[in-house]
Amino acid sequence: MSASTPSSPDAPEPEAASLIGQIRWDERGLVPAIVQDDLSGQVLMLAYMNREALERTLETGEAYFWSRSRQSLWHKGESSGHIQRVRAVHIDCDGDTLLLLVDPAGPACHTGHRTCFYRRLDGETDAEAKPFRQRLSDLLAGRKAHPKETSYTSRLFQAGTARILQKVGEEAVEVIIAAQNEPRERLIAEAADLLYHLNVALLAYDIEWAEVDAALRERYHP
Repeated sequence: MSASTPSSPDAPEPEAASLIGQIRWDERGLVPAIVQDDLSGQVLMLAYMNREALERTLETGEAYFWSRSRQSLWHKGESSGHIQRVRAVHIDCDGDTLLLLVDPAGPACHTGHRTCFYRRLDGETDAEAKPFRQRLSDLLAGRKAHPKETSYTSRLFQAGTARILQKVGEEAVEVIIAAQNEPRERLIAEAADLLYHLNVALLAYDIEWAEVDAALRERYHP
């Protein structure tokens, strides 16, 4: 968890306690808490915390909430095993909303969906409300599993890994050239091309972005 994690199991550290004092609890003594996947950035759920739930969260490093229906403290994942390891807790500028960055051990929603926000008001299918990079990766994986003759991505997969890796190398060179000689917009475009082809290469070897993200955090996460 972040620097606000207490060193004692009995109470939050002074800095965390100071921020807790700035929270604007509602008339029921509650504050809404948005829960976000620390790796993917995906918003998983919205719940409520009272002071005890927040303090237990800071003490244990696992998410606790206040159940308004049961009127009791709720340890997320206590019965399902889908606990949420809390990496950091943020407070918004008005002091009336919290943001929890978590490592989820399973689906956040009681329906079994990864996120509670799995429905779209316009009726379009977007079952998991995934971040754009994951949606793009899913689209590319679909082109691999179900090739289309008109799809450049499908043709890349059909050409094989040697061609895919060649394209990654070519695009990496294009990024370098753009960085040295081209306007900022050109560098952005070439970087997008590189990431696209890198995504294709990862999928060719059955590697997901989440695995790369996890490796990065293992090395660099504070």
